[in-house]
Amino acid sequence: MAGLGHEAGMPWWDIAAAAVPVAPLAGWAGSRIGRLRGLRDEVLEPGEKALGVYAVQPPYREHLPPNAHEGPQYELRLTTPNLEMWERAVLLWRHPLPELRLLAEGPRLRVFREGCEAGTMLLGRNAQEVRDTARRHGAD
Repeated sequence: MAGLGHEAGMPWWDIAAAAVPVAPLAGWAGSRIGRLRGLRDEVLEPGEKALGVYAVQPPYREHLPPNAHEGPQYELRLTTPNLEMWERAVLLWRHPLPELRLLAEGPRLRVFREGCEAGTMLLGRNAQEVRDTARRHGAD
């Protein structure tokens, strides 16, 4: 620990003094993330695993963006058998992968179910990754 700030010329007690006021904020943020993950994991069925969680934006703006400390408002979660859309801790929809057809058009991911469009979202560079991973687990 003595070498922690030695390269920058800072003694360890200066670093410790700066860490003390930040620790409660870090603990609060960690507990919020853990609570959100716990709520989402409650809907997983036995043997189901989360493959990835992706921050998404709707293709339109319905209201102001969330504050930076709130994290992304919408997230797409890909599990072994399902694709789920979450608005923070609320599950908006969940569809089995074999019933879906996914189209990645640049940053936009379009989700089709039973021949109708179930959703369109902006994923940035991850749209192709989501589509490819979903196809490996049964999506069209």
